[in-house]
Amino acid sequence: MDSPITLFLILVTSVVSIAAFGNREMFDKLKLNPFMVLQRKEWGRVLGHGLLHADWMHLIINMYVLYSFGGAIEQVFDMISRYGKFWYVIMYVLGVVAATLPALYKHRNSHSYNAVGASGAVSAVAFASILIMPTSKISFVFLPFLQIPAYIFGFLYLVYSYFMAKRAAGNVAHDAHFAGAVFGFLFPLIIEPSLIQRFFVQIVGG
Repeated sequence: MDSPITLFLILVTSVVSIAAFGNREMFDKLKLNPFMVLQRKEWGRVLGHGLLHADWMHLIINMYVLYSFGGAIEQVFDMISRYGKFWYVIMYVLGVVAATLPALYKHRNSHSYNAVGASGAVSAVAFASILIMPTSKISFVFLPFLQIPAYIFGFLYLVYSYFMAKRAAGNVAHDAHFAGAVFGFLFPLIIEPSLIQRFFVQIVGG
């Protein structure tokens, strides 16, 4: 798989995450805390939290999804732009930033809210894939026999993330998933606007 940037992102994220598992000071300095970001101007947390994960399972799932979608998108970006790898990195980094926006607004006055994980950026990569290959089949890790078209999965994912975010259910940052996904769907259109037409043509033709 010709995807050096994806493999590099996985390597860096894994190294930092694993290091932070055993280093509480490092973890506390990088985690997203909206109050610390906005009131104390600790802007590094906006990107830093995307290199952290709560535990091994959190890390493995995110890196598995990034590996599954990232290689193909990296290659597609190379095909639609001579600066494909640059745009791919920009999308990933801005995906981390975009995913923080709901939390920065909703929890701007909260001292106790914290978040970690690359889920927002990974959602951006996955939804870039859905834009470009909407009729490809997506299966579930624990239900490999169940496969649905990517665009249907994407719609269900957004609906689920939206309503779970409204309920503020559990410890999962559903609003970050939603924001990252929307950003990832829209970002490739900056590089190649005709992708939206191809998206609908593939769905209708599929």
